[in-house]
Amino acid sequence: MSNNGGAESAAIAAIAVQKPPIEPIRLPSPEEIKGQDIWNNCGVRSVMSGVMGGGLGVMMGLFFGALDNPIMQDTMTTRQQLAYTAKQMGSRSWSSCKTFALMGLMFSASECVIEKWRAKHDKTNTAVAGCVTGGALAVKGGPQAACVGCAGFAAFSVLIEKFLERYE
Repeated sequence: MSNNGGAESAAIAAIAVQKPPIEPIRLPSPEEIKGQDIWNNCGVRSVMSGVMGGGLGVMMGLFFGALDNPIMQDTMTTRQQLAYTAKQMGSRSWSSCKTFALMGLMFSASECVIEKWRAKHDKTNTAVAGCVTGGALAVKGGPQAACVGCAGFAAFSVLIEKFLERYE
């Protein structure tokens, strides 16, 4: 009985040591190549980022607009409070939609252009794109605000990349 048990454990160990078969490399189909070419286009990537940023802005505007309380809340009827809240939600969501759409479009476009120009895919692209976006969004506040916006957005972009670990 001890001989049989030893043979069984050796067979189990041999099966565990076997490596899975190597699968051949599969080439992408023409449809997959076309899809990759479309998504590698800076214009398409930027527009999609702008659209997604706008959607995020609408959702955030609706949420924060609903939290806004009227100043004269005690003297307003329920209908007036609902109308005020609906107007606030609409104006906040439109404002946030424009801001986030512009931010997404600018960041994605600058990152894509920098990546194609440098022919590298690394964190430097993210930092420079963040600097360009932050500086451009804060340029109305003057040179000091543009510099702070550049540094802040670049640092935030690099932290997000570090957190998501897109690059090795």
